[in-house]
Amino acid sequence: MNVSCDGNIVTVDGVKDFRLSQILECGQCFHFDKLDDEVYEVIAFGRAVKMEQSGGELRIYGSSMEDYEGIWRPYLDMDNDYGLIKESVIKADSALQTAVNEKDGIRILNQDFFETLISFIISQNKNIPQIKQCVKNISHRFGDEVIGYNGEAFYVFPDVDRLHEVTEDELRECKVGFRAPYIMNATEAVYSGNVTKEKLDALDIEQARELLMTIKGVGEKVANCVLLFGLGRREAFPVDVWMKRIMESMYFDGKDTKKLEIEAFAVKKFGNLGGYAQQYLFDYARTTLFK
Repeated sequence: MNVSCDGNIVTVDGVKDFRLSQILECGQCFHFDKLDDEVYEVIAFGRAVKMEQSGGELRIYGSSMEDYEGIWRPYLDMDNDYGLIKESVIKADSALQTAVNEKDGIRILNQDFFETLISFIISQNKNIPQIKQCVKNISHRFGDEVIGYNGEAFYVFPDVDRLHEVTEDELRECKVGFRAPYIMNATEAVYSGNVTKEKLDALDIEQARELLMTIKGVGEKVANCVLLFGLGRREAFPVDVWMKRIMESMYFDGKDTKKLEIEAFAVKKFGNLGGYAQQYLFDYARTTLFK
């Protein structure tokens, strides 16, 4: 890839195994808006940019080269070879060939831990547009204002110190419903130092999952999503209703199977590739197979 910067526009030429729409709309992140085909506003790590893809060229408006190297390059997981990852996933099970081919531009983002934790607590029993609206409501009400790529004001997701000042009633006004006390508990856990990125990074995945699940409202699925998208644990394999359906169809003769059994099967079958396999299967099932 060739990376250049002209003013406040970073251009990445020669991107492969990368499709912006698949990356942003596969259910792993919620702080973005679609402007046009392969054109999105993205808010992350205190920045508001516009990303636009045309073929093998990605343009990031409102970014310096320093921001690209420090924020967007790791956020977009640019240093991983997804051609090799896809080959390895298919080698682990050729049955995934169709899903990988259909969703060949997916990458797993490296997101902020705290925002990811709160976002997936919100995600319970909500669809993606509803989750995005809640994240936007919280950001607009409690987050810092930043000037975005177009000179207009955007609002970033509040950090743990700011959200710790918020009351349960104020959270409910952001339309999070029954999840408000869960968000309060999660914020307190991080603020107090009981559950932090540093502590989680130092644990093996089973211990990290158990620690995350000490937070009210965080079960196996939410914990695995946080591990995968907010902590870089690529072996994590979240199982929700879509994954349950596709895994039962592919591996359990269509029989009703407990989520823990499905997860254990996936860990054994895919190992450190579990998170990648999950994303290809999840988005394929959600948008194609069971549409």
